[in-house]
Amino acid sequence: QVRLEESGGGLVQAGGSLRLSCAASGRSFLTFAMGWFRQAPGAEREFVAGLMWYGGITKYGDSVKGRFTISRDIANNTIYLQMNSLKPEDTAVYYCAAEQLLGRAEVPLQSFEYNYWGQGTQVTVSS
Repeated sequence: QVRLEESGGGLVQAGGSLRLSCAASGRSFLTFAMGWFRQAPGAEREFVAGLMWYGGITKYGDSVKGRFTISRDIANNTIYLQMNSLKPEDTAVYYCAAEQLLGRAEVPLQSFEYNYWGQGTQVTVSS
């Protein structure tokens, strides 16, 4: 059974940095895409970043390009989201997601395309 566990959220001042982790377990993720999404109060869930476990191809949402970096640690089945130059508008609950690609050659961008989700971790950026 797939299990995703996020950690690393917290409170940070604008301009600061945080690194989120997502520990994945339960099966091999070699054929999976992994994604980070976020959801602010009253807003829809938004794609932040994603990668293909095999090959490491990455994709970013427009609002975080140049500030956030997604990466993976294959040996530990963990993905990371390094968040730099944080802004108050980055405040949200951040979720890790996973989905088997089944031959797709691109990172899924929509939340409905992912079947596996973590419980979320709160990131709050103060101004």
